Amino acid sequence: METELSFIDLFWQASLLVKLVMIMLLAMSVWGWVLIFQRKKVINTANKDALKFEDRFWSGVDLARLYQEISARAKNAKGMELLFHAGFKEFARLRNHPGTNPQATIEGAFRAMRVAHARELEKLENNLGILATIGSISPYIGLFGTVWGIMNAFIALGAVEQATLAMVAPGIAEALIATAMGLFAAIPAVIAYNRYVNRVEKVDNQYMNFIDEFVAILQRQALSQKATGNSQEEPAL
Repeated sequence: METELSFIDLFWQASLLVKLVMIMLLAMSVWGWVLIFQRKKVINTANKDALKFEDRFWSGVDLARLYQEISARAKNAKGMELLFHAGFKEFARLRNHPGTNPQATIEGAFRAMRVAHARELEKLENNLGILATIGSISPYIGLFGTVWGIMNAFIALGAVEQATLAMVAPGIAEALIATAMGLFAAIPAVIAYNRYVNRVEKVDNQYMNFIDEFVAILQRQALSQKATGNSQEEPAL
């Protein structure tokens, strides 16, 4: 009775190049799963923080007081509250600067928020490109190992006078494992990448909507202060 070959047996019987391909694919698979869980945590936290800050922002709290609270922990500020902090800080600075008109003040606050937005978006998108790379190249690396293994199997087959299925099957099986490992590494990475890109886009839309709404509030405040001539008071908003 013939002994069935396990995955480990097929790995040890494979050629050196196919072994290196399998090890590389295994490392890429592990790396991909680490990034999947790490990105999930980051994006979930960003979404929860955005919703929490929006509730706080629209609760009727005095925005000058909210700014002071965030300033007290500025090093830990992130996400939407960082956008608010950057915009409000620039608005207050430019508003108290002599000769600055309301439109320039609003534009300055908007630019400050866009800079902060770009940095926060970069944090959310960090390592997503690596997931996309793993998902796109893993099948090809696995296919390369398979082609190399099958080629060696047929070369060895040509050296014997009478070939049988039992002689060629193990070589083909060990070669096909490389393709299977490539798919095993690629499929989760592709699924996670597409899902996370969609979720990052939703969080980004939350950020952009907040920026537009906050700019509208600052614009009303700036125009109101210009009309009353009271440009030296801290904005109560």
